[in-house]
Order: sequence, then structure tokens, then C-alpha cells
Amino acid sequence: MHTFDRALALGAGGPVGTAWTAGFACGLRDSGVDLGVADLIVGTSAGAITAALLATGQDPGRLATPAGSADSGGTPPRVDGRSLGEAFAVLRGAAADPDGARRQVGRIALAADTGPEEAHVARMRAMIGADDWPDRWLLIPVTDAETGEQAVFDRASGVPLAAAVAASTAFPGIYPPITLNGRRYLDGSLRSATNAALAAGARTLVVVDPQAHLFPRELLQQELAIAAAHTVLTVGPDPASLHVFGPDLNDRTAWEPAHRAGLRQAAEAAEEFRLVWKAGSDPA
Repeated sequence: MHTFDRALALGAGGPVGTAWTAGFACGLRDSGVDLGVADLIVGTSAGAITAALLATGQDPGRLATPAGSADSGGTPPRVDGRSLGEAFAVLRGAAADPDGARRQVGRIALAADTGPEEAHVARMRAMIGADDWPDRWLLIPVTDAETGEQAVFDRASGVPLAAAVAASTAFPGIYPPITLNGRRYLDGSLRSATNAALAAGARTLVVVDPQAHLFPRELLQQELAIAAAHTVLTVGPDPASLHVFGPDLNDRTAWEPAHRAGLRQAAEAAEEFRLVWKAGSDPA
């Protein structure tokens, strides 16, 4: 297992969570805390978008408005409402057989009418502004549409960065499964909202989880126990941010307010993050 100083895990959260996470990262940067210098960045689903921006040295402020988002200048998503509803119904009952539920959701996604793969890859390419992987260690988890098993892409995987991000954001019924190395892949959050366990070996781990309010804390604790970092700092949307989010994380009208909420929350949390992030870079 690798050992290293600082890791960052950015979790799933739909378009609203994307905007909030980017705002939070941008607000911390404005306060002198650059999450992009992490030794390892794990980006899951929506979190993969900001993770790609940070890892490639770009400004997350480019996502301050929907004009910087995946739908600008390209083909809008073709949501298959029936398939989306079926996928949510399966996932709500997934506790008894999570592996079987992921396989079932994969079958739903493969049959859904959500437009061509190439259109979604193009959306992600426009959003992250890059196709080449950074030298920095970036992990993007996805879900195999047929087996339901997790796969993790990095710069050694032989796939374009935008395609890996497209696969990790390909939620069933909203975006099509993406073909990578001959297999079809879905949203990386179908196994875990944060996949923080992939940061095993980090001395300091920061987890930004836009969906922290939607899942039992125990699920994240299981991931953190596997990661076994010496210092852990987690953050989710505070009550004021949740008020801005509203009930639908796919509501793009909440994009700009969610980004501003992230900026505000980061400014309030900056001192705590600064202390943890600086300590993580100091020799043990």
C-alpha cells in the first residue's frame, strides 16, 4: 500500500452538488487553502468533475455558472424518466443485495434512451477543459454495467480523462453508460458516494461530501475505517446550503446559488481546513 501525506476525496451530488463542491474548493483557494496540491485526489461522480479540475491545476471557479457546466454549447442530456425512476426504485431497496441491485441498475441503464455516449463525453470534456491525465495522482471510480463491480481509472488506464469522468457521472436514466477498454461503465457512486477507502495510506484525508445529509453516517465511517488516515476532516452542506439545494440535486436552476453557498461555507470553514491541510504537509 502506498503511504503519502495528503489525500482528498470529492463525493457525488448531481449538478447541484457539482456547483457546491466547486464553490467550496474555490472558496478555500481564495482563503489560501489549495486542495489541488493533495498527493492523491479521488473523484466520484459529480466529484470527479471538480477533482479533474483541481488535479490538472485549473480554477474551480470556471464552474461558478451553468455557462461553465457540461451543457454549455453542446447536446443537452436526454433524460429517460421511466428508466431513472426504475433505477431509483431498485437502489432504494438495495440494502439486502447491493451487488444484485447494481447489476439490475446496470441492465436498466443499458436499455435506457439517454442519447449517444459521445455526447456525454463531449459534455465532460467541455466542463473539465482537459483530455490528458495530470501527473498528480487522480483516481476516478466507476461501476461495471454488467457485473456491478467497481473499477478505478487513473493515468495508467489508457483512457482519456474526459471519458473516465463521463463514465463516473453516468447515472442510469440520465446519461448513457460509457465504453472504456471494451466494457460499459456507470456512475461511480453506485458503490459509495465518496469512495474514501481508495485513499488508504494517506496520513491526512479530507472528504467533501455533497450528499452527507442523504445517507447514514455509518456508510462514510466504513470507508474512513478502511482508509485509516491519522487525521480526517469531513464536510457536507450546512443547513444554509441545504436550503439552497432544495429537494432535487438535478435542479440546474440551483446551480449558481449552490456555488455561492459553497463559497460562503468554505470561508467559514477555512481556518479549520488551513490547520489540517498545513499539518498534513509537515513532516511526521
